[in-house]
Amino acid sequence: MNSILIRNAKIVNEGTIFEGDILIENKIIVEIASQISAKSSLTKIIDAEGNYLIPGIIDDQVHFREPGLTHKGTIFTESRAAVAGGITSFIEQPNTVPNAITQELLEDKYKIAAEKSFTNYSFMMGGTNDNLEELLKTDPKNVAGIKLFLGSSTGNMLVDNEEVLEKIFSSTKMLIAVHCEDEATIKANLDKFHEEYGEDIPPSAHPLIRSAEACYISSSKAIELAKKTGARLHIFHVSSAKETELFTNKIPLEDKKITAEVCIHHLWFSDKDYEKKGNFIKWNPAVKTEKDRDALWEALLDDRIDVIASDHAPHTLEEKNQKYDKAPSGGPLVQHAVVAMFELYHQGKISIEKIIEKMAHNPAKLFKIENRGFIKVGYYADLAIINTGLPWTVKKDNILYKCGWSPFEGTTFKSRITHTFVNGQLVYNNSKVKDIHAGERLTFDR
Repeated sequence: MNSILIRNAKIVNEGTIFEGDILIENKIIVEIASQISAKSSLTKIIDAEGNYLIPGIIDDQVHFREPGLTHKGTIFTESRAAVAGGITSFIEQPNTVPNAITQELLEDKYKIAAEKSFTNYSFMMGGTNDNLEELLKTDPKNVAGIKLFLGSSTGNMLVDNEEVLEKIFSSTKMLIAVHCEDEATIKANLDKFHEEYGEDIPPSAHPLIRSAEACYISSSKAIELAKKTGARLHIFHVSSAKETELFTNKIPLEDKKITAEVCIHHLWFSDKDYEKKGNFIKWNPAVKTEKDRDALWEALLDDRIDVIASDHAPHTLEEKNQKYDKAPSGGPLVQHAVVAMFELYHQGKISIEKIIEKMAHNPAKLFKIENRGFIKVGYYADLAIINTGLPWTVKKDNILYKCGWSPFEGTTFKSRITHTFVNGQLVYNNSKVKDIHAGERLTFDR
């Protein structure tokens, strides 16, 4: 029997921090107490030395690029980077090549992950203008949800037929996650900038082209449709102040039919950073103004926004170094998402308890993930230990993404992930990822 005893930890769970020990047997947490004695000489003892023990982070939005775009990243490389960042479960998006828009193509991704993933995994089923029949075959017990692109992004999966959208919203009880940007508004803005700059549009124009108005038009329409049809709607990567007004904190998360996510980059960067970072902070939706960032923080902390995710979306340096118009949107984040949020804790912007609520507890609740996202007896031992006083600097030689770069290069973080456990197995230990593919398919209580 695989038995691990974690001692002397500051355990972070459900809004409290308490000192104690945790005993893991096989994949499961079997005991939590102020002091636990090893039951066997074979029990592996790990001294947390007063560092924080957190539930493994659940990232509800990543793009790991496999199949079809594996020059940018693979399930192996990006899940490996994720465990180094304290992320133990991911939900991946369907805009791979081919797009995951049939049950067969969706299952192909699960097969790859079953062999290659260091972390637990689920994949979104992709919606298009003409695959309703396939969408409705999706099993809510073992697929995270349905993903719709209401604005075009990487990949050609734009769903812009309003009649089809209403059919999807009214036909499924599954969670529908949406990328919201209004295509007509973006196109009109882009045409204006092409007239002014030709092929030399500066990256700083990105939030003016993919504007706050484009986001609001699309998000508000999606919410209106969800209210009309009773659909379960989750809006990915909210990025503007105006959108935050669309969400409520008047009811508990478990009772919400409409939920929202914010991403690390929209909480960290602002449009002032384009001058230095250029295309390396080019995301869809765009990083916007400081005023937008402040409003996102306010909505996150007062619980109108429910989840923090990474939207990890790697591209190669060569792709990013092209002119604005040609450079794809997206950047790698899973290795640095948790320590970036802990940096913001050091800056007094958010508590550790709130970070864990938004990055572990709430994704588990919102997607109804079974037995993960909390430190509880009977739950899977998906855990991470974080030392908040062990500074390190992001450099090329410690970046694990296949693309080999990070928007945080040169940033010194005060906190460091020292251990990550997936299903009771120690997969990351003091800067080394072990070659243990401990990840399992997520299941859902629906």
